[in-house]
Amino acid sequence: MIYRFRVILDNDTEDADIFRDLEIRETDSLEDLHNIITQSFGFDGSEMASFYLSNDQWDQGEEISLFDLSDNGGARLMNETPINDVVHEASPKLIYVYDFLSMWTFYVELAEIVDEAESTDYPNLMFVHGQIPDTAPDRMFQADMDEDLNEFEDGFDVNDYDNLDFDENWN
Repeated sequence: MIYRFRVILDNDTEDADIFRDLEIRETDSLEDLHNIITQSFGFDGSEMASFYLSNDQWDQGEEISLFDLSDNGGARLMNETPINDVVHEASPKLIYVYDFLSMWTFYVELAEIVDEAESTDYPNLMFVHGQIPDTAPDRMFQADMDEDLNEFEDGFDVNDYDNLDFDENWN
């Protein structure tokens, strides 16, 4: 079977959506999916990347990385993970991060599952919408407000440098 994915750049700051529609065999590896994503968005593929399992709310789950950088050698790797092991109709979403310095972040969603066409080479780039910007969009991280947020409030105004008196208050 062939999986059709829509891969959308996480681009909250831009007006236009930037996405690619891809086809790939369900038995291909996540590394194969990584390769077509990088090629379709114009990356050279030389940077570190990871997929993350995701739920319907796009919450980031287990990491599946391009290379094992763990201390114990137990990381789950893209080249050892068939796509259909982690993506299926009941769990159609992944998050893909390319280049951990720039943090290019993409939402990868299974759009449909179809029969393989004899005249098509896979993986296949089906549709391109929008041009990727020169630099990765800024990431906006927001924390939930916590009642204990001011637990360590000490009365100092950290923006009032003249009155901090580091010698007197140094720990």
